[in-house]
Amino acid sequence: MERYRLKNGITLVFEKNSSKSVAVEVMFKVGSNFESENMAGISHFLEHMLFEGTKNRKTSRDIANEIEKYGGEFNAYTTGERTAFFIKIINKRFDTALDILSDMVTNPIFDSNVIKKEKQVVLKEINMITDDPRLHQWILFQRVLFERHPAKNPVYGSPNTVKNFDKAHVADYYYSHYLPNNMVISVAGNVRDVKDKITKYFNSLKPKKIIRRLKVREPQQKRIKSLVETRKNLNSYMVLGYKTVPRLHKHSYVLDVIAAILGRGQSGWMFDEIRNKRGLAYQVGVNNENDIDYGFFAVYTNLDKSKIKKAKKIILKQFRRLEKISKKDLEEAKTYIEGGHTLEMEDNFHRADNLAVWESIKDAKLADTYFEKIRKVSANDVKMAAKKYLNDDYTLVVIGQE
Repeated sequence: MERYRLKNGITLVFEKNSSKSVAVEVMFKVGSNFESENMAGISHFLEHMLFEGTKNRKTSRDIANEIEKYGGEFNAYTTGERTAFFIKIINKRFDTALDILSDMVTNPIFDSNVIKKEKQVVLKEINMITDDPRLHQWILFQRVLFERHPAKNPVYGSPNTVKNFDKAHVADYYYSHYLPNNMVISVAGNVRDVKDKITKYFNSLKPKKIIRRLKVREPQQKRIKSLVETRKNLNSYMVLGYKTVPRLHKHSYVLDVIAAILGRGQSGWMFDEIRNKRGLAYQVGVNNENDIDYGFFAVYTNLDKSKIKKAKKIILKQFRRLEKISKKDLEEAKTYIEGGHTLEMEDNFHRADNLAVWESIKDAKLADTYFEKIRKVSANDVKMAAKKYLNDDYTLVVIGQE
């Protein structure tokens, strides 16, 4: 892996391989956790707007067609901490990908009529998430789980804030936050002259002072917190979880191992106990998320409302079972993580994204030390983390049947 800092502040990360494709990701180290109350959702809205036309490519179709006519893929995402845009394409079209991405971030139009149209699209997206309990349960969970940290707020903002966005809001926020010295460009694939080409396409961007996010001290949870929202559903949906630690905390790797023990496919403890043995639910899973200055761990499932109490007891019992973890269970969790992660990283987009995420947290080189940290997790580490984090002071969110 190669890592460079360009003159205008862009961090470039490049990993060469022998594949026939190349993935290019442009990531800005800014997301919804940076937003003020009246600007909530602006980062996600900008994710949409950068695909809506530039000075050189007037419409969203012009951008999409130039990628798709070569069989390429393009997309974007926004989180609390980052906004990313990527193109995956065959190697000989590397310059095409760079030309399009640089045009998007350098020459966005932010046309008022397009902003008006795209607000309707985003409002429909918010409605879609709200309509789907499997998505909406996470909005509710983070809102209840966090008290001060901005991770409590939905990435999409709210219908009221989105409705109020205009060209001045969009342009001012973009040109003050989306800066080259706050940008990571990650490239994975079989291409050459990467540094020179990135410099050529992105050197017109000028650095400015970065607006930092205020750090908050999230209080420790010392009681059970719960929320129940009722709907005319045939199933109930529940999430039970906890605040944990940031990605660079040594316990985050222990929690990855715990998530593998409890939640891997159909052989994880939670799936086995809730679905295989008792048939209480169709979907059962575990989510461990660790980011720059926060983390959470949660178990989720969908089932009849009469079975929620029973499922909760089973979940808590599996947490206690971790305090007697066997060597076999520990080793299988590690091999599961290694195998799944390795297979995923064979895709150039996932590899480029993984490097960019680690760079946004601290340093892309940490991506290659991940397995080393996983291998060092001991049975005592698992027992300690289960006792410390997966305790009786949980947060429970239920979207229940009427």
